[in-house]
Amino acid sequence: MLDWSQCPAVERIPGKVSRAWLFKGTRVPVKALFENIAGGATIQEFLEWFSDVTRRQTEAALKYAQQSLEAA
Repeated sequence: MLDWSQCPAVERIPGKVSRAWLFKGTRVPVKALFENIAGGATIQEFLEWFSDVTRRQTEAALKYAQQSLEAA
């Protein structure tokens, strides 16, 4: 499991969305990005469906996940 606490694009707030890691300033869980990609969605589709999430946040989360996996 990734330690999302070091990713600047996400946050975890006690009592908000079951303490899931969320894109900052939204109620959109980070895992929604990966679930949608795994289901065949494009980044553009994800951004259209979750309009509160910015492209910058999405790219930061993907980059962080990639770097974390490469370091493992």
